[in-house]
Parts: sequence; structure tokens; C-alpha cells
Amino acid sequence: MAHRRGVARGSETTMRSSSTETTEGLEWGDLLVEFETFPAGLDTAPLLRGLPGDACPCPHWGYVLRGSFVVRYADHEETVSAGDAFYLQPGHVPVFLEETEMIEFSPITKMAEVMEVVTANATELEGVPWG
Repeated sequence: MAHRRGVARGSETTMRSSSTETTEGLEWGDLLVEFETFPAGLDTAPLLRGLPGDACPCPHWGYVLRGSFVVRYADHEETVSAGDAFYLQPGHVPVFLEETEMIEFSPITKMAEVMEVVTANATELEGVPWG
């Protein structure tokens, strides 16, 4: 039997779409692997309210296929652009400068905790011009 190195064979494929993002993902071991598209001008700060420091506590690793975004931390900012591989340490708040497509890897358990808060905030903000 041939083994193909680097092929993600996930246990579950998910799709999520909203006014803030379109996501296709799969679980790969303890990681959530997602192909994401974020709209230009999206500031995620309102979605992250209620998390520790009002920032994302989940680490992410990924690669930007198209677009760019600024990542705000308590003590500095970083800009991530098309062609960049990235690591977002806990305590970040992304702001998308232009429509951005990326592949992102996140710990499943931590990401689920974040998405619970983000989903509640998005529902509360629906129809409100916040972004």
C-alpha cells in the first residue's frame, strides 16, 4: 500500500459562510485545517469581545494565498501579505486590509472555544454596521 506524504485526510469536512468570512475546513488529528476568505475592511475586534483581552487566544499557523491583513497585539502590529507563511500567537486581533484568502491550521479544541464567542458576537451584531 502506497503512503502519500503530506496528504490531509480529515475526519470531517465543514463549511461556514457569513458576511465576515467563508470557510471550508477539515479536522486533521488535533488540528482544524481551513481554507478561508475574509472581506476587505473586516476588523475582527467586535467579534472577539469577551475573549481574554478581547483578542483571539488560539494560536494559528498558515499561508496567505491572496490579500493582506494587519495583526494587532497589545504591544505591536504585524502585516501579513500574499506569499507569507505566518504564526499568530495568542492575543491577536486581525484586521483585513483587502479581500484575503488563506490556509490556516489551528488546535481544534481552542478554536471551538473561540468560535463559540465569535458566533454569539456575530449573531448579536447582525444587521449592525460594525465592520
